[in-house]
Amino acid sequence: MGKRVTIQQIAEKAGVSRGTVDRVLNRRSYVSEEVKARVLSVIAETGYISPKELYRQKKEAAAVPLKLGVLLPNWGDQFREEVENGIRRASRELEEQNVQVLVRRCRTEIPQEAVELLDELAAEQAEGMAVCALNDPAIEARINALEERKIPCVTFNSDLPGSRRLCFVGQEMNKAGRIAGELMSRCVPRGGLVLAAVGNRRFDGHRQRLEGFCSRMEERGFRPEQILTAETFNDYETTCIVVAEMLRDHPELAGIYMANLNVSGCAEAVRAAGRKGEIRVICHDINESIRRLLLEGSVDFTIPQDFEQQGYLPLILLRDYLRRGIPPEAGRAGGGIGILCAENL
Repeated sequence: MGKRVTIQQIAEKAGVSRGTVDRVLNRRSYVSEEVKARVLSVIAETGYISPKELYRQKKEAAAVPLKLGVLLPNWGDQFREEVENGIRRASRELEEQNVQVLVRRCRTEIPQEAVELLDELAAEQAEGMAVCALNDPAIEARINALEERKIPCVTFNSDLPGSRRLCFVGQEMNKAGRIAGELMSRCVPRGGLVLAAVGNRRFDGHRQRLEGFCSRMEERGFRPEQILTAETFNDYETTCIVVAEMLRDHPELAGIYMANLNVSGCAEAVRAAGRKGEIRVICHDINESIRRLLLEGSVDFTIPQDFEQQGYLPLILLRDYLRRGIPPEAGRAGGGIGILCAENL
């Protein structure tokens, strides 16, 4: 029915009065949560748009064009696929409001490349930017310079906490690392040796996970020398080589914490060493590969996050800030932190 739906039709379908529907639409009190949920369900089902919302949408569609930029790291696989799904979803929604989204992807992890791509987006008149990049002083300085030019930036997935970014969208990485440390401390003997592998410590998210993991393991009685650390740069072959070398040099290894991508590379190295089922493996995120590894027993636990929302939400927040003057919540971090194993997939 779309825009032709009336308040009276909503009221009849929800079994309430027109006044109740009006109170729900205008967020007034004196409506029970059960009735509110029923009315909102009918609104979503029918696609009802209030005259006020319809006016706002028409006004935005006729507004001066707005360009938003996105800077992505050189990561592939699940991160790239799901984040780009979120960007496409936001782009489709924003296109109707005369908002164009420009996307740039780093080919390397050289900070200067990220700086140059930010400059390129600014030169193309991007008025706001969503950024996932190395935690590097040069990049933070460029974010600050953009802010001085009234070009706000929203960081996502991996933060730039030393910059004057507008807000951060993503999981609380330190907390996620601490949860992984709690799980690992209960899975391996107190005197056991553990490998903690990160992609690149120069990404704030990776470093935060590692710090959270190590701090919780220490609180649980594990000495610092019991935790070996390594970088694998989110590369399958590098992950296989690093894990295989650690297993060869430290046959007493009892657990592996994968704070990075390419968990399948870790699982392959453990399997090749004949240690599958002996070594506890804890990782992050969820995709078909990790789902399979959980079911076959190659991974014990994973701590997922919503990559698609991380691609979508920064663009919506920038639209709200630049078009509607609505500032995001300070230090925003998206979503709770859950734990998945083979039994609750």
